[in-house]
Amino acid sequence: MANEVAAKKREKTGSAEARRMRLAGRLPGVVYNNKGEASHIELVLHDFERLLQHHTSENLIVDLTVDGAAAGKALLKEVQHDPITGYVVHVDLMAISMTQKLRLHIEITPVGQPAGVEAGGIMEQVLRSVEVECLPADLVEDFKVDVSALKIGDSMLVRDLELGDKYTVITSGALAVVAVAQPREEEAAPDAAAATGVAAGTEPEVIAKGKKEEEGEEGAEGKPAAKGGAAPAKDAKAGAAPAKDAKGGGKK
Repeated sequence: MANEVAAKKREKTGSAEARRMRLAGRLPGVVYNNKGEASHIELVLHDFERLLQHHTSENLIVDLTVDGAAAGKALLKEVQHDPITGYVVHVDLMAISMTQKLRLHIEITPVGQPAGVEAGGIMEQVLRSVEVECLPADLVEDFKVDVSALKIGDSMLVRDLELGDKYTVITSGALAVVAVAQPREEEAAPDAAAATGVAAGTEPEVIAKGKKEEEGEEGAEGKPAAKGGAAPAKDAKAGAAPAKDAKGGGKK
């Protein structure tokens, strides 16, 4: 089914007018011709969102009509989304010729399970898209790349991509696309003492300190009794007088 987009010309511009249009279910947009000149249009927001739902990429070529008249082929140059809600808020289209090459980014989709992953490695996709030149008829939503032969330590570079003669790669060939890394070593599990924040060999000291504190508390509780119990000691000291007498009696 053809990707058809019906639009209407709009005279009013500005952020306030764009908000009013969106509230009314319309989507503001711009169409650029091959000279870079812009024409302001509006689309039915619901119809445009349904169009995007049937495609995994926003690199689409559509059949554009403006006020009921055919306007030729157009490329979705940029689709702007609200950063919070994700809703489409604006669209830029570019009129194209089917005989003139386009330069654009096309997504890369890894296919297959790398041999290195089966051996315990970790696959990392370093590059998500690649810039190419191609005719509009050769435009695809993504490049599917077979990564099943990659072992641990291997990487696939841009120059290793087999895209065919229809595409001229603009992205540097030295950049990595997919790599299979060594599994990350797990950190040694902390022992029970470290897990509780207590250094090895300090537990007896803590217990000893606890005992001293307990003894101190007991001593504090028994202190009044010790004062009270000191009277007999004084009495005993007082009772030493006879001993002195006895000593004096010895002198006699």
